[in-house]
Amino acid sequence: MIETFYDVMRRQGITRRSFLKFCSLTAASLGLSPAFAPKIAHAMETKPRIPVLWLHGLECTCCSESFIRSGHPLAKDVILSMLSLDYDDTIMAAAGHNAEAIVTEIVEKYKGNYILAVEGNPPLAEDGMYCIIGGKPFVEQLKYAAESCKAIISWGSCASWGCVQAAKPNPTRATPVHKVPGLADKPIIKVPGCPPIAEVMTAVVAYLLTFDKLPTLDKQGRPQMFYSQRIHDKCYRRPHFDAGQFVEQWDDEAARQGHCLYKMGCKGPTTYNACSTVKWNEGTSFPIQSGHGCIGCSEDGFWDKGSFYDRLTGINQFGIEANADVVGGTAAAIVGAGVAAHAGLTALHNAKQAGDKQPGAQQ
Repeated sequence: MIETFYDVMRRQGITRRSFLKFCSLTAASLGLSPAFAPKIAHAMETKPRIPVLWLHGLECTCCSESFIRSGHPLAKDVILSMLSLDYDDTIMAAAGHNAEAIVTEIVEKYKGNYILAVEGNPPLAEDGMYCIIGGKPFVEQLKYAAESCKAIISWGSCASWGCVQAAKPNPTRATPVHKVPGLADKPIIKVPGCPPIAEVMTAVVAYLLTFDKLPTLDKQGRPQMFYSQRIHDKCYRRPHFDAGQFVEQWDDEAARQGHCLYKMGCKGPTTYNACSTVKWNEGTSFPIQSGHGCIGCSEDGFWDKGSFYDRLTGINQFGIEANADVVGGTAAAIVGAGVAAHAGLTALHNAKQAGDKQPGAQQ
């Protein structure tokens, strides 16, 4: 008999009340109305657990470290159990041949019904010899596991974009998952970040397992529920940006007052992620709140876009703290130009009317 998500929860001593609370928290984290909580509960009570293969290529394991620190203890503890996480060489007990045999078992037993989670990326240079798993190039293991999977989740910027391994000149040809030959036709969810936010990761998994479909993705393949807004849009320092109040040097008076970090290289205006809303460490803070600008780690190629302390764009903003004479002069010039244009049009209109009234004017 195949266990459902709810069966596993009950076996681990989780009460009905805690289970329903988890469903409500899951709905909230996914941006759904409370009405979806019963639907999530029904799905978890009736659907069998879906096996997950979590593979590791070139990476630093920060995605796994983030995932197991999900802000809600119930979500953190239960997600790992409901997933039937059959293979993850970072946290699994098995090793060596016993561990690698699990991949073959899942692929053959659950064809088309397991999720492939990928942390890191494969190097394609020298036939993949820069990353060896179980005596074989990682790219071979990746292609084998991806062939029969239900969907692929690319965890972090390494799997999504290539990250530091793919930074120029990229001698190992580190390649993001969606660009690996043969994988382009697979359903792929990109969850970029270095690492991604823990609650974003668990919410994506919960959505996929509960609704048995991919969440709505943007044109780059990222879940819209978490990557549809710039960090800048909800940043608590945004009013200072609009007011033209910027930190000019680290630890100056503006820095102590929490002014905008844009001039110090903050990439918040050009980075799409949920850092300023979901935050990190159980919603405690995020880099900008702690005094350091966003480095744009969830965006493609952020390692090759210059220093973390250089501005990427020349965003022009008015700023209420701008010099009053400059603002007044600019405003006067704009108004003056508008008045002159209006006067010119009025004169042309009057001249045309006078011409039409002359004897013999063409009708």
